[in-house]
Amino acid sequence: MEHNGIEYCFQCNEYPCEKYEKIDKFDSFISHRNQKSDLEKARQIGIEAYNAEQEEKVEILGVLLAGYNDGRKKTLFCVAVNLLKIHELREVLRKIENRSDLETLTLKEKSTFAAWLLKAAAEKNNIDLKLRKKK
Repeated sequence: MEHNGIEYCFQCNEYPCEKYEKIDKFDSFISHRNQKSDLEKARQIGIEAYNAEQEEKVEILGVLLAGYNDGRKKTLFCVAVNLLKIHELREVLRKIENRSDLETLTLKEKSTFAAWLLKAAAEKNNIDLKLRKKK
């Protein structure tokens, strides 16, 4: 969305413009709830730090999908990675990987455990992990 030689909306003198009035009301295949706060975070910590955090989130999502998706958790994992803070996601992964009987669990059991940890982290932070569909 390049506009007048700027790369990011928050760099524009008109930000936030009318495009952002209803931007977080509904979701598509991912949650849009953090769009405004993510732009603000990128402005505050800088693009490089923000992008590094997003890359780490992509890696975490990859781990969840590759090792803990029983075929029914893709949306949950995507929404959770999108909405939870990076330190919360790191903690969830640490708890999964430190589970002593992890190797003996079935994929469904691993998936259920990972989903439970993500839901608990979300609940602790009053985050709803369901997509908000337009009615």
